[in-house]
Amino acid sequence: MASVELYDTTLRDGAQSEGISFSVVDKLHIARKLDELGIHYIEGGWPGSNPKDAEFYERAHELKLKNARIAVFGSTRRVGLKAEEDNFLVMLVKSGARIATIVGKSSDLQVTRVLKTTLEENLKMIADSIRYLKANGLTVFWDVEHFFDGFKSNPDYSLKTLEVAAEAGVDCLVLCDTNGGALPHEIMKAVKAAVKVTSVPLGIHCHNDGGLGVANTLAAVMAGAKQVQGTINGLGERCGNANLCTIIPALKLKMGIDCVTDEQLARLTEVSHFISESANQVPDPFSPYVGASAFSHKAGYHMDGITKWPDAYQHIDPARVGNRQRTVVSDQSGKRNIITKARELGIDLSTADKEVRDLLERVKLLESRGFQYDNAEASFELLLHKAKPDYRPPFELVDFMVVVESKRRPSTRKTPEEMLSEAIVKVKVGGEIIHTAAEGDGPVNALDRALRKALLQFYPSLSQVKLVDYKVRILEESVGTESQVRVLIESSDGVNEWRTVGGSTNIIEASWLALADGLEYWLVKQRG
Repeated sequence: MASVELYDTTLRDGAQSEGISFSVVDKLHIARKLDELGIHYIEGGWPGSNPKDAEFYERAHELKLKNARIAVFGSTRRVGLKAEEDNFLVMLVKSGARIATIVGKSSDLQVTRVLKTTLEENLKMIADSIRYLKANGLTVFWDVEHFFDGFKSNPDYSLKTLEVAAEAGVDCLVLCDTNGGALPHEIMKAVKAAVKVTSVPLGIHCHNDGGLGVANTLAAVMAGAKQVQGTINGLGERCGNANLCTIIPALKLKMGIDCVTDEQLARLTEVSHFISESANQVPDPFSPYVGASAFSHKAGYHMDGITKWPDAYQHIDPARVGNRQRTVVSDQSGKRNIITKARELGIDLSTADKEVRDLLERVKLLESRGFQYDNAEASFELLLHKAKPDYRPPFELVDFMVVVESKRRPSTRKTPEEMLSEAIVKVKVGGEIIHTAAEGDGPVNALDRALRKALLQFYPSLSQVKLVDYKVRILEESVGTESQVRVLIESSDGVNEWRTVGGSTNIIEASWLALADGLEYWLVKQRG
């Protein structure tokens, strides 16, 4: 199949996601990553909308891109103005970008009800804007807004807007499913109709409001689209845009379209996670191709198949997109999962049949008590170490007590009561019992401080370890306050992160177990 060009709008459409605000420096770093991925066009923003986007174009010369070209975004001229009098169009020319993407209406209802102008004036707005930009030496892409909705209500007019834009010299007509509500067969029908009325290359820009952004994009390519627009991780307004992290491997690995090189494709997971971090978001573990769970295997039946033939339960080799296969251990696992997971962690259990059977039973027993090891691999690795007959723990938990009380400051009678927590712990290190106490902002914080206070005198380097996330999940809510509780804790030493789990009907005990696992895991890794 003929080549397809990739157009990324993460820095403009993606930045419209709720809760996301990229700084100019963020945008420059992201643009470099997109260039490494092999993206052909990077849309930096709309300089007429805010100073931050204007500054991006002022600094775009710093990027030194190898693969991508920077595009500037704007709109067709406003009603009643000449193109050269519209400051927003003038800004596009002055931006320094040599590619301009402008959005304009192609739906008759959008023209009359939103723009509040005539269908004829809208055609003039499209043509005038394209001619003005072309006269100033720019390559022009037109985002044909609401094309698919317009094609439903008045196909003749929507197709007429394409013809007018083509006559004005547009370089690509990007058909937009702006409201994200079209179905794949509707996309194909409309794109095929567009192919018949113009020889100008067509593009596709889909939103994901119906959950079909990727499917609709691929349908458009099958019908003749030569440019694909989308965002990394599907970022975008409302339900997001078509996800390039799914589209790119689908094009290359499923449809045989070499839109990026093999080396560039292998950076896909890295780029996805980088942009998640830039957006201050946790990478979605269930994202196709790039998620941590995209190639994870939990069922023992599946794991048995994977060990015999990798393609048994994987649609591609995860290494091709920079990801990896993961073995998940749970009460649904078989011995094969235990052996494979241990091998991933550098522990050979292939000849330890009894140990594997005992460990599997141990996992099933603990999961019945609220533990879960899917996302707590550090706790599972500890189980593997503890199964060895020669394992010597760096410390042992003996006892703990937590006191929570409320106090009112005597000098301010109207001040709300202040909750104070104090933890008392006993741990055994070697042959010595250590008894410590500490206060904290809450019971878990107090426990953490007391346990560290006991251990730091033996393991000073433990000061590097910080608790970075704490999650509680109540299991079997129908039994009320007697419910099982699962606590998941994420720890970090500033370089690596790991997760541990605790389970109990007592939230404090569950937290205590997860905390202790987090510290013990790090100490075990340090001693090799």
